[in-house]
Amino acid sequence: MIKNIIFDLGNVLLSWKPGDYFEKSGYDNETVNLIMNDVFHSPEWLSLDNGDLTTPEAIDLIAQKSSLLKEYISSLFNLRTKIIYPLTENIKLLPELKKRGFKLYFLSNFPLDFFQEVKKQYEFFRFFDGGIISAEVRHSKPDIKIYKILLEKYHLQPEECFYIDDMEINVRAAGSAGLKGYCNHGSSGFTEELYNMLNSTMTEN
Repeated sequence: MIKNIIFDLGNVLLSWKPGDYFEKSGYDNETVNLIMNDVFHSPEWLSLDNGDLTTPEAIDLIAQKSSLLKEYISSLFNLRTKIIYPLTENIKLLPELKKRGFKLYFLSNFPLDFFQEVKKQYEFFRFFDGGIISAEVRHSKPDIKIYKILLEKYHLQPEECFYIDDMEINVRAAGSAGLKGYCNHGSSGFTEELYNMLNSTMTEN
C-alpha cells in the first residue's frame, strides 16, 4: 500500500526553464544558446547540483572557458530566483494529499545556496515531512544512491513509496530502487492522472 509520495521539485512543483525565461525576456537566440550551453547545461552546473562546487567556484570555472564575462555570468546566477516560480496547480496537491493521510517528501537535484533561497521563499515546504537535495548528500539523480539515502534517512519501505519526476530517466532509477513512479513530463495540472495512478497502484496491492 502506498503511504509516502515523493516529489521532484524542478518542473513538478517549481517551474525551472531558464531558456524560456531568457527568450521571453528578449534575449536573441544566439545569446540564449550561449547562456544555456556555457552556464545552465555546463559540467559546472552539474557539479553545483552534486555539491562538488560552491557558486563562486562554479562562476570562476565557467568564466575561464566561456566567452561570457565573469560579471555577466554572476548576474545570470543572480537571476535564478526570478527564473524559478511555483506551479500552483501542482502545489495544490500537497494539502489534499496530506488530508488523505499520505506522508510527503521531496527529492531533487539542487545547488545548496539556491535551494536555501527557494525554501525560504515558498511556504509550501511546510507540507513536507522531509526531503533531500542532491548537494546535501553529494549524489544526484539518476544515481540510485540518492533514492536509497532518502529511504534510509526516513525509514521508508520502497514498496510503500510513489515517486513523481519530470524526467523518465529519474523515474526509471526510482523503479530500480523499488519505488513505483510517474513522469509528469514537466506538465502542470496532473491531479487526475496522479490520483488514477495512485488508485491503480493501491488496487494492485
